[in-house]
Amino acid sequence: MRGMRSAAKQPEPQKRSYAMSLGQSVQTLWPYLMAFKGRVLLALLCLIAAKAATLLVPFALKEIVDALDSGRQALLVLPLALLLLYGGLRFATVFFGELRDALFGRVTEHAMRQLGLKVFQHLHQLELSFHLDRQTGGISRDIERGTNGLSFLMRFLMFNIVPTLLEILAVAVIFSLLFSPLYALITVVAVALYIFFTVYVTEWRNKFIREANQADNTTNSRAVDSLLNYETVKYFNNEQYEAKIYDGFLASWEQARLKNRLSLLLLNSGQALLIALAVTALMYLAARDVVNAQLSLGELVMLNAYLIQLFLPLNFLGFVYREIRRALTDLENMLGLLTRKPAIVDAPDARPWQLQAAAISFQQVSFRYQAERPILQQLSFQVPSGSKVAIVGASGAGKSTIARLLYRFYELESGQILVDGQDIRQLTLDSLRRAIAIVPQDTVLFNSSIRENIAYANPDASAAEIERAIDLAHLREFINSLPQGDQTQVGERGLKVSGGEKQRIAIARAILKGSPILIFDEATSSLDSQSEQAILSAMREVAKQHTSLVIAHRLSTVTDADQILVLQHGQLIEQGNHQQLLAANGSYARMWRQQAEQQSE
Repeated sequence: MRGMRSAAKQPEPQKRSYAMSLGQSVQTLWPYLMAFKGRVLLALLCLIAAKAATLLVPFALKEIVDALDSGRQALLVLPLALLLLYGGLRFATVFFGELRDALFGRVTEHAMRQLGLKVFQHLHQLELSFHLDRQTGGISRDIERGTNGLSFLMRFLMFNIVPTLLEILAVAVIFSLLFSPLYALITVVAVALYIFFTVYVTEWRNKFIREANQADNTTNSRAVDSLLNYETVKYFNNEQYEAKIYDGFLASWEQARLKNRLSLLLLNSGQALLIALAVTALMYLAARDVVNAQLSLGELVMLNAYLIQLFLPLNFLGFVYREIRRALTDLENMLGLLTRKPAIVDAPDARPWQLQAAAISFQQVSFRYQAERPILQQLSFQVPSGSKVAIVGASGAGKSTIARLLYRFYELESGQILVDGQDIRQLTLDSLRRAIAIVPQDTVLFNSSIRENIAYANPDASAAEIERAIDLAHLREFINSLPQGDQTQVGERGLKVSGGEKQRIAIARAILKGSPILIFDEATSSLDSQSEQAILSAMREVAKQHTSLVIAHRLSTVTDADQILVLQHGQLIEQGNHQQLLAANGSYARMWRQQAEQQSE
């Protein structure tokens, strides 16, 4: 069963090979900030206004207290004006802060959209081997966490970290001017120790965050893998086995989260201790100066207001830094996907394929997926324009690999593949792949309607073209038997339709693409004999105007081929038409007799 690897063993938590550093992450995000310079500038102005109002609030409070304390309360006009000013400053602090967030919200949302789209497009540009090796659940979790991390990062990095540091500096200057340098010194030392402690412990905690993320990815990947293989689980009565493995992953995730929370306890406690010591020292100095008549009661209140105003954001700064660092950790894998270069790209001088006759030529082609396992060895053959060439052989002979190489999903080890005399490495990938349509052995459909799956080959196709493809693929009778017709949903991966029906949908899709080269990779493998004959008839009709490459296991489906290539261990051992190969009494004739005996039995 797919996915039954040593699942109980948790991978070592580490950065992926394509993860980004902090500096690279910020550098990647910067252009998205600059896409809306006007909005960013207005948001900065609102930020300055909000911070100015925030810094003036304690002054207003001091004047109110001193006015009331000095016996001037009879002059109600002055306290009333100060109270109105105090209320106005409080309102301005909140209003300009909200206005700033509203203005910057568009920047954040646009960045999330553009970056998400860029990662999505880049994933589709990566080579087939990446997608065969990937864990879909883990990558989707990386993108989900990365997008959420981006939202947090954009909102708080620019408008909380830097402004809070500026506010700390302003308060230190105020303390030095209005009180004494000792007040400013205690404030600056406390803030410096707080920031150093926060940064140091947060960096130490990152390994626990990564461990938790890795456990979360692995758990999610296993869940997706198990659910995609729902039928296989049922076939082998392995519900409890799957639950046991999944619980093992959850246990690893639980332990990782526990380490994360204990390290967070240490961080929060240390921050609280530093703030408590600083506030106690400053309030002691202020109370002593009030007793010695060196400070007024209003100045004591102002000092207390500044301390509250300073250390609350400072405490929030610790939270914001932790979350920003966590967001960057979450972003690393998502942004790191962008650093992975596609292995298959257009050559610098690549040109679009100028279709002439759609002739195919393999010249001394060698290829292997792994270094120790050669697949094709010095393979050479020709597919003349408009002809039908079949490739047969035992499983693992390299038949389907030929189709993948023609699509240029992999680079050759040696040799050349030519179409119309042009090396496919000198053609643009887009023009090459547009010229080829395939009916794969394992057809996977989108979770949408039958009609939408057929139209996927050519989204701009007319209704008449789609209907023609349905008729040629002999789907009409099946579609008419369904209550919802071609609007019937096929389910995830096409699980709601049979194998033969999926195959015919794939054939209709290939027909609709209208490419000059057609590849049928075991196209009738899931069909019964009656359906197979109907599809073979349709394939013959469609192939008349095309260059066709038919990969087959059942020899009865390729007897009409112009040329039959027999592969063994990646080498061409026989070729000719059906009658010639039977007369040669070689490997093909032997396979023909074996299949005839099996069919007879």
